[in-house]
Amino acid sequence: MKEVILLLADIVNELHDALIALFDLVGFELSDKDLHFWIMGAIGIVTFFVVHFFFKLLEKVKWNITIFSFIYTFTVMIVLVFAIEIQQAITNRGNMEFADAVIGLWGFIVFFFVYAVIGLLIYFIRRQKQKRDHNKNQDPRTTSRMDRYK
Repeated sequence: MKEVILLLADIVNELHDALIALFDLVGFELSDKDLHFWIMGAIGIVTFFVVHFFFKLLEKVKWNITIFSFIYTFTVMIVLVFAIEIQQAITNRGNMEFADAVIGLWGFIVFFFVYAVIGLLIYFIRRQKQKRDHNKNQDPRTTSRMDRYK
């Protein structure tokens, strides 16, 4: 994992230098803070539009709050897992490995899957019980033929 982080850091550093050179070539002299302002602002607003579009689609789906909660929790878990791996590298307590981060995220996904299966079972059991109770409470003498087949 350390190698992956170092590779990503090298890529970001090269991109940083290329952007500074490009802006200098065009005639904009940007400080490091100016570059961060513009680039992170642009990345942030593009990410916002993509996420907003995706969430507007999810808004129409049943159990959308559960889906939103999963997405948010998964995002927090990604940050937490990588923070723990970086902390291990800084303090030399444990090995900093990408596989550790991945397996930690798989742990959350498996636990969530078990939760979802249990939740779906409870949902379908309740739904069947409500249908039985509804059918039991209908008096065939007071309901029309059409109402009985709904």
